[in-house]
Amino acid sequence: MSRLSASSVSLRLAIALALGLGLAACNKDKPADTTAPAATAPAGPTAAEAAAAQAAQQQAAALNALSVDELKKRGSQALREQRLYAPAGDNAMEYYLTLRKKSEKPDASAESALIDLTPYAVIAAEQALGREDFIEAERLRALIADADAQAPALPRITDAIAKGKANVANRATQEATRAADLAKAAEDAKAKAAAAAATAATTTTAPKPTTAAPAPTPSAPPPAPERATPVVTAPSAPSPSAPAPSRNTGGGGLVPISTPQPAYPPEAQRQGKTGEVVVSFTVNADGSVGNVDIVSSKPRGVFDRNVQAAVRRWKFQPTDQQTVTRTFTFQR
Repeated sequence: MSRLSASSVSLRLAIALALGLGLAACNKDKPADTTAPAATAPAGPTAAEAAAAQAAQQQAAALNALSVDELKKRGSQALREQRLYAPAGDNAMEYYLTLRKKSEKPDASAESALIDLTPYAVIAAEQALGREDFIEAERLRALIADADAQAPALPRITDAIAKGKANVANRATQEATRAADLAKAAEDAKAKAAAAAATAATTTTAPKPTTAAPAPTPSAPPPAPERATPVVTAPSAPSPSAPAPSRNTGGGGLVPISTPQPAYPPEAQRQGKTGEVVVSFTVNADGSVGNVDIVSSKPRGVFDRNVQAAVRRWKFQPTDQQTVTRTFTFQR
């Protein structure tokens, strides 16, 4: 009896040393990035769980094939090598649990080792939950349940595994919904851009009606010549990336001298972006342009700067000061 007690004490000391070293190594090697895995493929975890279950069955069969003496030997060696609860099928807890099942009466050394190993399996299960490794968490939960079915941590770990899986599934649903919303928004933007392009093309190509000047009567002085209607136009053969000609609002009586069109931003051209900018400005008495303001722009901030820069360089014949609005459509 005294020899058995001495052996048990020695085993406890060995377990304590191995556990301390193993926990320190686990904390040291714990990955810093515990970001949850992408949940865009809900079928993945199910396939992984099935594979893990099949592997567990094969490992259990291999352990059951070992003799009692071999299980004791391998359990002690696993402790010395700090394989406390991992890897699956080759760790101290599984060797001693199999030894418990195969022994006719409890083995004092194995039972003592399982008592000491269970708290560390609980810690490892909580770490697996933290990194959302539910397969490993479930494996450790099963080891804890086999070692002590009344372990206080078992209900908490079981509940955390279920809630963790539900959270991952919810994230997958939310990400799928967000992706669908983004796709729909992109289609809507594309449709609006096409409609704006069609409107701009119709406005550009529609001929303007001309009215003949009334013939002067002999008794009346000849009427003053009618000023040309201002039209802001793009080059006669615009490139695919050039902005569509601007549409005019106000500005009657203006005679343009120089109205260069805004350049298509290179980044927007590479990304295939289209849009529309409405700008207002003041034509001063000397024909220069000032107070250039963006009334609206879609998308905001993409074409605004080029439109402002181009309009500031516009020049008209001297006239009365007036405020004018122009609309620029950028299309590929």
